[in-house]
Amino acid sequence: MIRIATRKSALALWQANYLADRLRTLPSSPQVELIPIVTTGDTNQTDALRQFGGTGVFTREVQKAVLDERADLAVHSLKDLPTQLTEGLILAAVPEREQRCDALLLPLTAAEVSGIADLPQGARIGTGSPRRQAQLLHLRPDLKLCEIRGNVDTRIRKLDEGLFDAIVLAEAGLRRLELAQRISLHLTPPSVYPAVSQGALGIECRESDEETQTLLRQITCATTLAEVLAERSLLRTLRAGCHAPLGAWSQVTGDRLTLTGVLLSLDGGTRIEQTSSGNVADADQVGVMVAQQLLSAGAAALLSADKSQ
Repeated sequence: MIRIATRKSALALWQANYLADRLRTLPSSPQVELIPIVTTGDTNQTDALRQFGGTGVFTREVQKAVLDERADLAVHSLKDLPTQLTEGLILAAVPEREQRCDALLLPLTAAEVSGIADLPQGARIGTGSPRRQAQLLHLRPDLKLCEIRGNVDTRIRKLDEGLFDAIVLAEAGLRRLELAQRISLHLTPPSVYPAVSQGALGIECRESDEETQTLLRQITCATTLAEVLAERSLLRTLRAGCHAPLGAWSQVTGDRLTLTGVLLSLDGGTRIEQTSSGNVADADQVGVMVAQQLLSAGAAALLSADKSQ
């Protein structure tokens, strides 16, 4: 029996059930049980995430269930998982990545748009992500970026009720919940870069649980693992935190990995971008190189200014 700790949101349950199905198809055919967990990020639906816990707000309680042996493993949206791993746990599997970019959603009654430039002057955009806010403001300083909380269905309902002119969500979550038809505009590089590890799942188990680690290695995607190792290394080296206005884009071609990192000021006024490449086997070092290039280009001052706001 493998017990999976998971949040109760529709997206988290999709992720847990996806993992359960993958495990059941392995030659060993283990039995799987879901262990629902309520996190601080789930109970507080009003404050901005960075104001009441920041990094790890959606993962800590789920991780504790594994450490307490109430569960054997935890599945996360990898972009929510801090780069500093929790003592006693190991990132044991990273399955194939879903589409990683962001998506703009408009109300059902809104006219179609072909780009950010088509949005009305001063449009109210719902997103709680400083990364998305900064990149949109860099493109359109007139936009009104508004905090929005709640699960995917709640955010879409608020959009359709007229509280926002548009909202931004991860394309991966929309696809997993079979809501891709609501996407009005794909937000892609070089205009908008996704978050570190966006679209990827991260599966943790106890560091001492070698049997489960062996099981989980069978569902890891080598390409996705290389991409996220580079991206998470970039984030870790910058010491930016998962709520920093930092975007990343990695690509594997053969045995080569290319990583681009983009860092902005919170108001979108300043933007720096750097790219580096290396061998897939050195994915972690590629992330370090991009971080060092960003630091040389002024990232430290930018991050310090953002944290003081």
